[in-house]
Amino acid sequence: MLSRAIEDLKDFASRESLYEKKILLMFSGGKDSSLALYLLKKAGLDVSAITFIHRWSWREPLPRMLKFTSSLEVEHYLVDITESLLRNSLGKKGPICIHCKKVMLKNTYWFARINGFDIIAKGDNANDKIKGALLDQWDGDHRLSTIPRIGIPILRPLINYIAEEVEALAKEANIKVFRMYEYGRRRQWREGCPLQYIDKEQIIKEEYFDLAYEANYEISKIAREHKVRMSVIVPSFMVMCHGCNEKVLKEAEAALENIKRRFANASSGKN
Repeated sequence: MLSRAIEDLKDFASRESLYEKKILLMFSGGKDSSLALYLLKKAGLDVSAITFIHRWSWREPLPRMLKFTSSLEVEHYLVDITESLLRNSLGKKGPICIHCKKVMLKNTYWFARINGFDIIAKGDNANDKIKGALLDQWDGDHRLSTIPRIGIPILRPLINYIAEEVEALAKEANIKVFRMYEYGRRRQWREGCPLQYIDKEQIIKEEYFDLAYEANYEISKIAREHKVRMSVIVPSFMVMCHGCNEKVLKEAEAALENIKRRFANASSGKN
């Protein structure tokens, strides 16, 4: 299946003259973007990776991400978007991911333009929302389109593969990603960053960024120890868990107690 996927991408790249282009892949280090990078590199395309980090990003996955891109001999850029994220999200209604995605795409566009890249690549698969209503506006092959219309073509090498096929391809390619054992907030289990666990109905404040990071970091340590998937919504402190028993939940509540107390004191103006 993997060799067939690589050959299919080679054929597509030849038809679309992609071997004459410089490609910049938005690389999160997750399964989808890792597989997309792997396929593009194995197909012989000129691809580099860009990863966005901010003050609240998980630190743990980064060494594995850097090792992976190094093993593929892919140039890998790290860009800090902390200030842009704050500037474009504070005072607005959540979810934070909507604002963050806009910041990342805008930064990718300008990075590509300034550094001579011709195409932006993403790890979207057939289960993502882009497939369907949005890409149905595109008459050509969904793998290469100008949607969204940002002024540079977007390549999606996985867009015709459903999540289960992506899983199988990643396994065959021996792609292993670092797991924080988050619960995830989508139908398909996806890890990301702790800021996705700020309640989507909240007006975004910087204090919620700090709270989401601290609370979910403590929860992730318990989740990793017990091999369950667990996260906590803030500022409500609602714990979400898949595979937890009563003992694990009590451990999680105990870990959050001091954080909840400090947050309540700070909110009420106490020292």
